[in-house]
Amino acid sequence: MKIIIESPQPDEEDVVIVRCASPDQKLISMLLSFQNVNTELTGYMNDKIVRLNYHDIYYFEANENRVFAYYHSEVYEIKHKLYELEERFGPLDFVRCSKSMIVNMEKIEYLSPLFSGKMEAHLKNDEKIVISRQYVHNLKAKLGIWEV
Repeated sequence: MKIIIESPQPDEEDVVIVRCASPDQKLISMLLSFQNVNTELTGYMNDKIVRLNYHDIYYFEANENRVFAYYHSEVYEIKHKLYELEERFGPLDFVRCSKSMIVNMEKIEYLSPLFSGKMEAHLKNDEKIVISRQYVHNLKAKLGIWEV
């Protein structure tokens, strides 16, 4: 397989072309999810309302019926349910890591194994989060890590 990335001219629209012998349902679903994903979020902090860029979010966490988006050093409340965020951002390298948390895999610096099958993710902002044992397999699959 060959991947080619080109920059369009200033007056051209971004275009993704997939050339393959026979597209299967998984490929079609993946492409549709990228096309339909809404990446804009609104965050609330004190009396501020802020547009959030999903690239800058380290993780989402649900706590006491509220959901928060964690940036490098700021925390914003989000008016969405965690499962809605998982559906929306799953195609964009966000993965569920516990019942109450979704992590941006781009913000993971490295992983460390813990006892009882859990893992610890060391994030690029020096935070550490625990990956619950029931979600470790999903994280490894998304990262392409296969156990020996």
